[in-house]
Amino acid sequence: MTNEINTQEFSAQIRRLRGNRALREVANEIGEISASTLSRIENGNIPDLDTFIRICRWLSMSPDSFIIGETNSDAVQSGATAGSKKAVIRTHLRADRTLDPKTAEALVRMIELAYEQAERGEIAETE
Repeated sequence: MTNEINTQEFSAQIRRLRGNRALREVANEIGEISASTLSRIENGNIPDLDTFIRICRWLSMSPDSFIIGETNSDAVQSGATAGSKKAVIRTHLRADRTLDPKTAEALVRMIELAYEQAERGEIAETE
């Protein structure tokens, strides 16, 4: 099994959270990363492992959200937990460049609310 970092999605999430703020400001916020390194990562370069983990923490996202290969597709297809399915859905919506970021966040919240209602038994199961 080969796993790789989905650099396009990773970069999109960094740009989304950074918004209009300067690279240097965000690099300082992340910590132990230079603005030039952050720029290279935003342009699709693969970071070293420590930097990858540090940025994932800053994004408040699991590193698994950016691993492509069998990992994410298996989680959805194999009856994984609701939490891991939500993470996959959230990641895909936030990385979709055709969606306005506010729309993506609204969809993420709607899905999270639906899962919460289902977990509380407020939504009837269908066959």
